[in-house]
Amino acid sequence: MYGLEGYEIKPVKAHSGGRNVVYNCEKEDAEARILRISFLNDRSLEDILAEVEYNRYLFEHGGSVPDVIRSIKGNLLEEITHDDHTFFICLFEKARGKKLVDNNYRYREEVPITEYYYNCGKVLGKLHQLSKEYTPVHYRYHFFDKYNVEYINKLIPDSLTLLKEKLANLLTTLEGLDRNDEIFGMIHFDFNDGNYMIDFDTGQITVYDFDNSCFGWYMYDLADLWRSGVGWITTEPDVEKRKKFMDDYFSTALEGYRSETKIDESMLEKLPLFIKVALMEQIVDGFEWMRNNGGKMECDEELSYCIKCLEDDIPYMGFFDEIFSCEEPFEYEVRNI
Repeated sequence: MYGLEGYEIKPVKAHSGGRNVVYNCEKEDAEARILRISFLNDRSLEDILAEVEYNRYLFEHGGSVPDVIRSIKGNLLEEITHDDHTFFICLFEKARGKKLVDNNYRYREEVPITEYYYNCGKVLGKLHQLSKEYTPVHYRYHFFDKYNVEYINKLIPDSLTLLKEKLANLLTTLEGLDRNDEIFGMIHFDFNDGNYMIDFDTGQITVYDFDNSCFGWYMYDLADLWRSGVGWITTEPDVEKRKKFMDDYFSTALEGYRSETKIDESMLEKLPLFIKVALMEQIVDGFEWMRNNGGKMECDEELSYCIKCLEDDIPYMGFFDEIFSCEEPFEYEVRNI
């Protein structure tokens, strides 16, 4: 389907909760490719087609993302059926560089780390600016299609009454927010250093994995950008130093973001709200994983921590609160349900 004869095709190690099978495709004197096979029945052809169309739009308009490679038939997405099971297949350029973790979280030699913070904001700002001008061809789901009281009540056990109440209140607050084109549009919804490559020769960041992309508030991606800075200062025991670092980090990232697009101060003031929304996403993802894997309903330390922050209205993921421990970051006692 894609003319990959002669390529060495190796599976990419899957991560927990992964929704695709991914292969690295390499051939001498040819550009490397990434082959992705979606095998779960949680998405339709239209869902994934909307994703790759958005990815292609970003690439064609100067976004720092890999291109989507059409099949020999000229399709961005191919569908096959085997043993009565449907698979969706797409092929991408391989992003240049490597992940930060694969470089042992070292940035470019003799270059200040602030360049990285700035570039993270800049590449995200460019994607958001392009989204403000984007008109989808196929339907991609909106935030409330998934995050709504009905779904959360079905997903989360009744024993967690306070959590469900807090999530319902959070959703009510979000429903009251404006959704004009300057603040609401297609977002990545999983913006972190596991989903982009860095060219360590130039500092260029290339973002990929739009599998979770949806229509939502741009502030959600900015909340993820804020969370991405936490790892640099997690082991610092002095809370004031953690606050100072996070203020400086996010200020630099915002400078990069604003070099590409606008963001109103009124929305930035809602950063604590959207960090709560990011915790909600993590909680929902945790319960979906338990449901889909048929395991016992038990919250691990990380999920218990997220729940505690929401139940007790602790802002900023508890990072500046006494609940946080730099020896056991973002962990709380296991909760049986």
